Amino acid sequence: MKRILLPAGGALLATGLLAAGLAGTAQAQGDVASDALAKTEAQAAEVADFWSKSNNAALTQAVAFNPDSLEVKKIKSGGGYSADTKPGSAVPIGEEKKVAVKTQNVNLPKTIGKVFFEGRDGKLYWCSGTSIQSQYRNLVATAGHCVYDMAANNEVVSRWVFVPGYYQGKTPFGIYVGKQAFTHYDLDVYEDFDRDYAFVTVYNGIGGPNADAPKSVTWEEYKAFQGEKDVKEVEVSEDEYKKGKLDPKTTNYYTVDPGAQAEKTGPDYPGAVVEKVEVSKGVYDAAPVGKANKAKFGEPITEIVTKNEWLAYNGIGEKSKDSAGNYLITHYYVQQWYKPGKVARYLRLEPFIVTGGLKDVGRLGDNVGGQGVAWNQPAGAVVRTFGYPAGPHPDGNKPYTGVTPKWCYGKTASKVLQVPAKKVEEHQSLRCPVTAGYDGGPWLAKYSNAKRLGYVTGVTSLIVDVDSNNRYDTITSPIFDGETAAIYKAAAAVWSGKLVK
Repeated sequence: MKRILLPAGGALLATGLLAAGLAGTAQAQGDVASDALAKTEAQAAEVADFWSKSNNAALTQAVAFNPDSLEVKKIKSGGGYSADTKPGSAVPIGEEKKVAVKTQNVNLPKTIGKVFFEGRDGKLYWCSGTSIQSQYRNLVATAGHCVYDMAANNEVVSRWVFVPGYYQGKTPFGIYVGKQAFTHYDLDVYEDFDRDYAFVTVYNGIGGPNADAPKSVTWEEYKAFQGEKDVKEVEVSEDEYKKGKLDPKTTNYYTVDPGAQAEKTGPDYPGAVVEKVEVSKGVYDAAPVGKANKAKFGEPITEIVTKNEWLAYNGIGEKSKDSAGNYLITHYYVQQWYKPGKVARYLRLEPFIVTGGLKDVGRLGDNVGGQGVAWNQPAGAVVRTFGYPAGPHPDGNKPYTGVTPKWCYGKTASKVLQVPAKKVEEHQSLRCPVTAGYDGGPWLAKYSNAKRLGYVTGVTSLIVDVDSNNRYDTITSPIFDGETAAIYKAAAAVWSGKLVK
């Protein structure tokens, strides 16, 4: 895997959205590590298709990410935190010009959502994340372990998307495919959880009510199409069936539903009708071409299915995967002829492809806004944290479903937390009794309930049982410092683009 190392000094935004205050934070150029998630538009389109097809079925199959590294028990308190540079910040989207607004009751931010991805083990997972300020309004903050698979040589995960406002398969603001991930070199290479954060640029969102809209095509177009396709049966009259069977160009695309009363015969019986019978690939390959029982019936038909459907399939069709990672089942058919007059239905086989019907819904920050980002903030600050918890506590109790976001409120601990098992020397912590799925969610300082905006000063990394009662009660986050700011600024200046022209 190739990694692009960006010099921090050359990554500042030209628009002035980020506050100055990084003079002296130009670390060694190896601080900023960047990895491609969906480098090309073709790769991103495949990812968008994967998560959006079949009414977003894959989104509902994903489970809360719960790696061994997430939940830990043995911790200890360290000393106070010392900032490496002066405090600094980037204001939230929409707050570039100050507007006085009265504080109201707590409202959930529109910017938060779920991060979905396919792990290196082939399973589908989700974490939490949030939209944040950036030059092109296309940036998501989440935990580093929700982008980099610590159990697989720290390689980036596959099919990474962000869905703000996700609820039970619904994508109210669209699906945003990750293009490029930025993190600290120490996390990328050394799995340093003191740097367990990532900033991900995303393409414009895709969405629309016409997802998976079928489009009728010719058989030539059907055979040439490499995406999702299928064949539907349309009942026709006996006259149309006979006419279609007599035309060599269409003879293989008419069949019958013989029904329980139909009697088998040969193709030379006066008025005989033919039906398809599914067989294995070996039987099909050995079958002759022509008009006869057990002769080939048209071309094989390939369907794209979900991974779970693919694993559960026990039929005689052939299972395979294509170069894009789609799960395929190919069906093979031979002829069976029946006496006329007793068939249940005459059928025409119509091929169609799934065009997607997706539309560009615009930039992430334009649709949901974006939180500000702040670094080198003092310990003991009041924060609100947000996320989608779903995993169980160690005692098996499962109080959360992951369906709706939850939040915690309070002051961060005055002393840093150390987690020897993860080589954590400095994490900030907050009392918060959540479980897996909450990780990656933002820690927001100066949160305005009316505006639903604040400043991200951390992201949930580890979930801890401090008092050893088999219930998680504390969450931790890397400390956002000057090095974090340099990485954030590098990511915030990168353009991504759109998938639907």
